[in-house]
Amino acid sequence: MSTPPAPGRPERRRTLEPTRVLRRRRTEALAQLMREHDEAMAAVPEGYEAVTLPSPAPGAEDATQELPPVAPRRRAQRREQAETGFGFGPNLRRVAVVVAVGAAALVGFGSALLLPGNAQGEEAGPAPSAPSTAPSASAPAAADPGFLKEGDSGPEVTELQERLLRIPDVYTDGATSGSYDTALAEAVARFQLWYGIRGDETGVYGDDTRKDLESRTAS
Repeated sequence: MSTPPAPGRPERRRTLEPTRVLRRRRTEALAQLMREHDEAMAAVPEGYEAVTLPSPAPGAEDATQELPPVAPRRRAQRREQAETGFGFGPNLRRVAVVVAVGAAALVGFGSALLLPGNAQGEEAGPAPSAPSTAPSASAPAAADPGFLKEGDSGPEVTELQERLLRIPDVYTDGATSGSYDTALAEAVARFQLWYGIRGDETGVYGDDTRKDLESRTAS
């Protein structure tokens, strides 16, 4: 409930602000301008002002000269120059080609004389060919001691079998005869599968398989 104002004091009210102000437009100047325009147009017959064009000075047409037509022979010469290229005749073009070929030959001959390797090569003759050290195709390739596969035998295979016996459930009750048989190849493939070895062929004891097996059986 609002409190009444004290006696003798005016009541406070909210100030009202105008949201739109209307002003009278000044149209007297625009109307005066339109009236003057209508009066000026009414004074001119048919609404347009007549303008008298100045007459040409005597003898002005005689001073104008028409350009002479191009002679057919000159036109043919220009067409021939445009077709042959920059106005060079066949003789000049032939001379230019000869000069270009001669300059190229001189440059090539001078370059050949300045290169010391060519002169030394001509005087000394062909260098003797070095003896070939590559093994012949018929010679057997040396076996890689770190690469074992099914069918091999020897002390390296025995060491492989002994190391696989230390890995649980890979080569259980396997033989140590030193022969790389099918059972040993299956054991190597099982070891590669279980321990995620991807660098060697399945069942082949290569470098990656050897490093991983030796690291697990170092003791």
